[in-house]
Amino acid sequence: MKIQNKKSSFDMDEFRLRMLKYTTKTFQRIPIIENPTILDVGCGSGIPTIELAKLSNGSIKAIDINSEEIRKLKNRMREEHFADQIEPFECSLFETPFQSESFDIIWAEGVFHIIGFEKAFKESNRLLKKGGFLVLNEVMRGMEPNLERLSHVGFKLYDKMKLPEGAWWDDFYKPMEKKIKDLRKISPRSLDNEKIRECEKEIKMLKKNPNAFDCAFYILQKVENIGR
Repeated sequence: MKIQNKKSSFDMDEFRLRMLKYTTKTFQRIPIIENPTILDVGCGSGIPTIELAKLSNGSIKAIDINSEEIRKLKNRMREEHFADQIEPFECSLFETPFQSESFDIIWAEGVFHIIGFEKAFKESNRLLKKGGFLVLNEVMRGMEPNLERLSHVGFKLYDKMKLPEGAWWDDFYKPMEKKIKDLRKISPRSLDNEKIRECEKEIKMLKKNPNAFDCAFYILQKVENIGR
């Protein structure tokens, strides 16, 4: 979401970009695959998608159910000259047109807890080549039961990268809070919308419980095919 006018603009991508360094560090933990085929699940406006294209020199299919986010991704692809490397699809993980064992890597940041781990694991297993990697970024709290079930869905934990303590506050919500305060001085009416109110609620929640958003990247490797 963006409120227009350079000085009085609020764009979530400004804060997402600050978290991109963790995407980069995680990707560098995956064994080198020449020109990999990558599926970016819940790609949004394409902040991680573009970074994955730069890092991998691979072919990327990017999926999201939000048409506005897909539109932003298409614009970003053209602006940054990645139209030949990235192909966007407006669909969910469970509605893709892709054949089984199409991908070397599936990337999903903050998605599986929304769409359901069990079902998403099974579909990822179908889409991944054997030995391929499924990379998740999820809140650590509550992840243990999902990790315990990995062998039942054809995966093993290959690696894990915990974000630094306070990363979400320092890199995302603190700059966001400052931006909102600055904009309130310049154009208070522009902040009277539901999205800003949601952001302010999240800021309050994080201040109240600093560990609420403690996250990690989980690199899972497909070890066997399972029945659907």
